[in-house]
Amino acid sequence: MSTIGRIALVTGGSKGIGYGIAESLIKDGVKVAITARTQKSADLAAAALNKLREGYAIGLEADVRNLESQQRAVDLLLVKWGRLDYVIANAGVGHFAPIHEMTPELWNETIDVNLTGVFNTIKSTIEPLTETQGYFITIASLAGTNFFANGTAYNASKWGLVGFTQALMLDLRPQGIKVTTIMPGSVATGFGEREVTEKDAWKIQPEDIGQIVSDLIKMPARTLPSKIEVRPANPPK
Repeated sequence: MSTIGRIALVTGGSKGIGYGIAESLIKDGVKVAITARTQKSADLAAAALNKLREGYAIGLEADVRNLESQQRAVDLLLVKWGRLDYVIANAGVGHFAPIHEMTPELWNETIDVNLTGVFNTIKSTIEPLTETQGYFITIASLAGTNFFANGTAYNASKWGLVGFTQALMLDLRPQGIKVTTIMPGSVATGFGEREVTEKDAWKIQPEDIGQIVSDLIKMPARTLPSKIEVRPANPPK
């Protein structure tokens, strides 16, 4: 399936997995709007992406926690390019602490970004995706099926996201919209304010997730991989 001339939105696309996805899409001839919480971050990332193909990236300020903010970004994308084919709901945060140290503020931000943010993203894009019979992809985590200590907020948000996405797939499949959730394990990003070093070379790289997204949108229309688990091939022993 040709992706030339198609239009994508990647939330949280200024760094990490989102940026890796945007790179892969642009290499496939897809024009990409990336969002970030600040216009400066979005513009800097878009400028770097445009070095791959000039005019293929725009940066938009949006906070997925706020439906109106997300809708404004989508409206600007539609004014710019007139259609929307692919949405990758990637924006996410990670706060990890034992329950007695997990504050209401950290809990709320985790749920609001990782789960409610995806709700806001589909609500703001469902009409243009219906018009193009497009694709909605969420970036969940293996933490959506595997619990761990200090993960009350993160586990809750990702388990919720996996369930949300699979139910969404059933809701939207009759309308011709494909829905998939990708569940990565350890990815070499600055997620959780950690610095990426050479010691992270064994991990999944952001461009690897980008490759998966590129492969998904090229699948025959008759086929839908609805949930994909991704793990490092050779983790440390």
